Amino acid sequence: MLTADLARSRTTGGEVVPLFIDPTENRYRETARELIELFEAHLGKPKGDLEAAINELTIDNTEYKIIQGFAKLLTDECEFEVHASTEPKTIRHHLFEYANEQYPIVRQPTLGEDTQKLDVYSTVADELGISLAECHQGMYADLEENKRLVRLGERTVDESTAQETGDKTPSTTKLTGSSDEAYQDTALTVEWLLTRYNLALAQAVLYDATRMRIRVWDHFGTVFSYVKLFGLMHRIYPIDSNGHRVASTDLADGYEAVLDGPASLFSKSQKYGIRMANFLPALPLCDRWEMAAEILVDDTTGETHRFTLNQTDDLESHYSAGKRFDSDLERTLAQKWERATTDWKLVREDDILDIGEEVLIPDFAIEHPDGRRAILEIMGFWTPEYLESKLEKIRHADAENLVVAVSENLDCARDEFGEASDRVLWFKTGIHVYDLVEVAEAHAVHVSSEISDSN
Repeated sequence: MLTADLARSRTTGGEVVPLFIDPTENRYRETARELIELFEAHLGKPKGDLEAAINELTIDNTEYKIIQGFAKLLTDECEFEVHASTEPKTIRHHLFEYANEQYPIVRQPTLGEDTQKLDVYSTVADELGISLAECHQGMYADLEENKRLVRLGERTVDESTAQETGDKTPSTTKLTGSSDEAYQDTALTVEWLLTRYNLALAQAVLYDATRMRIRVWDHFGTVFSYVKLFGLMHRIYPIDSNGHRVASTDLADGYEAVLDGPASLFSKSQKYGIRMANFLPALPLCDRWEMAAEILVDDTTGETHRFTLNQTDDLESHYSAGKRFDSDLERTLAQKWERATTDWKLVREDDILDIGEEVLIPDFAIEHPDGRRAILEIMGFWTPEYLESKLEKIRHADAENLVVAVSENLDCARDEFGEASDRVLWFKTGIHVYDLVEVAEAHAVHVSSEISDSN
């Protein structure tokens, strides 16, 4: 994503509007193409050289923020590594130790004139079994500007070298982007960079969001999976085709979610703001969606501006629409389940439980071949306010097969779960499979084969 200093937006009448670019304009396409080629040309070279080349492009360009923004997004897709035959710390330790009683070591000695310095470097190089050049270059190879660019998107140094030398069988490691989310497409093209830039401009506005309200009319499971993935506190309501709330899910054409932001929950935690920005790319996965956010502009007065988006803004997502785990806790549980010996299966859950004006979306279903089925909600770390909201939902959920795994770190007691209190499984650091199976055995209910087969 973009850093705050690279964000571009204007405010008119209390409305924040990102300064999107037109991806079809030749000037932006040429700049994007030039930057991609620049990064490709610097595969295997120091990061400092790449940054100097980027800065050279912006010297006489009035749109330097856009160029630097493009460069930031490309840099996010890069991997830099220390390039040295011996650990730089080891080289420095030997050099400083050997030279301590003689004189200070400088970073770039003049070998032809300073034979004393040459003697120190030569002696240390011999001790470490490396060449004199490797000793010079490796001494500060771990500085950021000296790290080498080894991967750009899917391209690696090996692949780049192979193309230059004509080798048709390079040793190449295929990797995706630098972030943890699964991407739909990792090819770094001009189109990718321009559309990603517009999305990043919108994300940057959300760094100071206090609340976000979203409405979606399709791909509910995918969107709410990302809500959970980024740990966003949420309340979900059924809505009709016009976006008005309705009494139950039976009348719903879509769903509205209210997401609380950093200023309202955590005294403007920037980390939480980044979570909200990270969530935004999930919305363009829908055919029809709306978003309205309140953006804090004054900490003292609490003044906010409004920021709105919808499908007509033509933002494109780089996220995958596939099912995923919403937390490390869920991922670990699934991995444990694969190794366990049990007839019960753990499957992703897409059911939406109607609890009146709001809904509850459980994390998993636990199914047995004989048709019995339980649904699982996991409660890990939440704020006190959100914990109370979650407890309220569980107390009102009309599902006798809903079991709840609850962290002992949460400030709540069994009797706070109402009729679900006998279906609570407490855990410390992780959920034990066989303990959960025991609870499922006790509370699972038989469902029709059609429902079971649909999962």
